[in-house]
Amino acid sequence: MIGKRDKSPQLNIFQVPLVQFIDKEHELSRLADQIDWELVEDEFSSYYCPDNGRPSIPIRKIVGVLLLKTMFSHSDESVVDRWQENPYWQYFCGETFFQHEKPFDPTELIKFRKRIGEEGAEKLLKLSINLFSRKEVEEKEVCIDTTVQEKNITYPTDAKLRKKIIEKCWNIAEKEGIKLRQSYRRTLKQLMIDQRFREHPKRRKKANAAARKIDTIAGRIVRDIERKLSSQQKQAYERDLIIFNLVLQQKRSDKNKIYSLHEPSVSCIAKGKEAKKYEFGNKSSLVVTKHSRIIVGAMAFEGNPYDGHTLDAQLNQIERLTGKLPRVAIVDRGYRGRKVIDDTQICTPGKLKASSTPYQKQQVRKRFRARAGIEPIIGHAKHDHRMERNFLAGVVGDQINTILAATGFNLMKKLRKIKAQIFVFIFKLNIWIENQIRFKRKILLIQKLAVFQA
Repeated sequence: MIGKRDKSPQLNIFQVPLVQFIDKEHELSRLADQIDWELVEDEFSSYYCPDNGRPSIPIRKIVGVLLLKTMFSHSDESVVDRWQENPYWQYFCGETFFQHEKPFDPTELIKFRKRIGEEGAEKLLKLSINLFSRKEVEEKEVCIDTTVQEKNITYPTDAKLRKKIIEKCWNIAEKEGIKLRQSYRRTLKQLMIDQRFREHPKRRKKANAAARKIDTIAGRIVRDIERKLSSQQKQAYERDLIIFNLVLQQKRSDKNKIYSLHEPSVSCIAKGKEAKKYEFGNKSSLVVTKHSRIIVGAMAFEGNPYDGHTLDAQLNQIERLTGKLPRVAIVDRGYRGRKVIDDTQICTPGKLKASSTPYQKQQVRKRFRARAGIEPIIGHAKHDHRMERNFLAGVVGDQINTILAATGFNLMKKLRKIKAQIFVFIFKLNIWIENQIRFKRKILLIQKLAVFQA
């Protein structure tokens, strides 16, 4: 059953409603009042069965907690803990009275993300976009760029992968009651020490020999496990055994290699960065309006596709979220080869025509300088909204994390805008009060002068 919030709750004489002791002019309170929560409940109720089972967590509560998590860059555990102590967060999530207990178990957020998937995450991004005016959102020109969203895995090396294969085989053997011909527990520990610091000339020979030995041991144990597992047991571990064999067979120069046993979809991407030559994760794309700097599109792509091939899907998403295609998409040289897609012109830096006037050259320079403004926005999405390291599992986790990071950026932008409006209002109010006081003093002085002259 769908857990919807009661729109006219019965008040308790022993509890004080939240609206009685929070500041209704606080930016988070005003943001909560601007969000169309009834539309949120209607759109997300389709992910629940209306008839069977116990009532679900109220949609506004779990959606609100998910938005707060991505806005303030918290983990599933910490956002639930902080919600318990923050009345403004509770008001944002639709509570009537202050709650002394946690809203739900943190694992409910995992289940909710799996339930809504990429489609539901896009609805949240659209919700954040709709908080801004149509003039700000429907700009004629947008900036598009890609970045790497790193996965939460260790830096992969052949020795590490083979060690993990051996340890997983030990776990399978222990669980299924299989006695291995030889476990190599003591040998592996010393070999992992020996294979370190192989760049040192005096250690290179010994380290390379240790790495080859670890590879040999991993192959032996995998084959031993495959021989001793029954056909029913093999079926249960089929996926793991396929990944083990692929890792053991892959060479240094191979393409589409596996860099993690628990995240085999991870790709190695080189963006040409001086400080970080290789990044392990997926390629994500963001779209930002040229002047208002609102994120109107965010997508994650499996693997490492060519930037130009991501434009079709990205422009389709912009049309879904804003209802309108931009006339011009400003991109960098990584998108070379694409000039026009549907009705959108793709602008890439390049040599200008010899017949271009100085004014035309200046306009082109301004356009591509504006495109560079997307870089700090990508940095904020990464460092402030949990896109720098993705902790969500699988390809779907990549997509959801990218879209939620963009949603968090938009909501914080709106929050700062509301805060600035409050500050400007208070500033103008203070000036008005000071002017009124001065005016009254001036009238009193004039009256006193008139009395004195009389």
